[in-house]
Amino acid sequence: MTLTTEEFVSATKQAATIGVRATARIMAAAGGGTTTLPVLDGDGPFELRRLRSRRNEARVCIVGAMSAPLGGDRLRIEATAQQGAALHITSAAATVALRGPTDQPATYDVQLTVGEHAKLQWLPKPLICAAGSNLRQTWSVDLAPTARLVLREEQILGRTAEAPGHVITRLTVRRGGRTLLDQEAEYGSGAPGWDGPAILAGHRTTGQLLVIDPAFEDDPLEAQLLGEAPEDGQAVLTPLAGPAVLVTAIAPDGLRLRHLLDTAQRASRRPSFR
Repeated sequence: MTLTTEEFVSATKQAATIGVRATARIMAAAGGGTTTLPVLDGDGPFELRRLRSRRNEARVCIVGAMSAPLGGDRLRIEATAQQGAALHITSAAATVALRGPTDQPATYDVQLTVGEHAKLQWLPKPLICAAGSNLRQTWSVDLAPTARLVLREEQILGRTAEAPGHVITRLTVRRGGRTLLDQEAEYGSGAPGWDGPAILAGHRTTGQLLVIDPAFEDDPLEAQLLGEAPEDGQAVLTPLAGPAVLVTAIAPDGLRLRHLLDTAQRASRRPSFR
């Protein structure tokens, strides 16, 4: 079928408005003393690769197959560690949110489900919010009472010598059907006070580390301030009722942010995550 010029322009505009729709699905199952991956399915910008397993842990790397997220994109990752499984998810490179062909924000939703006596580690590379980008990112986590989780996220607001994009993030965690943590943050153009002294204090990178482990019930951590000089970045380790630990960090660049979060992860590590 041949389209007229008007039909072609209309179709192009509609595609730009819609953006890319893509969902990646990962499922880990325990069996025979190891963890298998019965579901490993990615489309659009998500290419999923199996990595060499470690002990009984299955490992998956998310590889970006195209530029995303762009304005108007609707992206989603669903990862499940079934009862007794151990799953580690990382990414091959940083995710770069870019300006798209539409003013609509991009959405990037992550749904994590961890069953009884299962363990999931979500440890991707940073998210870079380039100038002109507009992103809504959510994590929705559902844990069984005996589940263990390490969730790490890093955000770099703007590439070198450019203004940041706009990003809103929401993290909701439920353990045993009860809400453990529900928080939202907004950074970049249009967000009031985001770079002021009460939030990022002029820094351009921020990140979080959430560790949930039943071991904290008998051996809780104390609150800690990490980082010697505010101008080089600092992190706060805060125990949560749950049992859990939340680390929030800010730093002038990605390297120093990563150092702070690495330090915090070592401080919060329990034998079940070694």
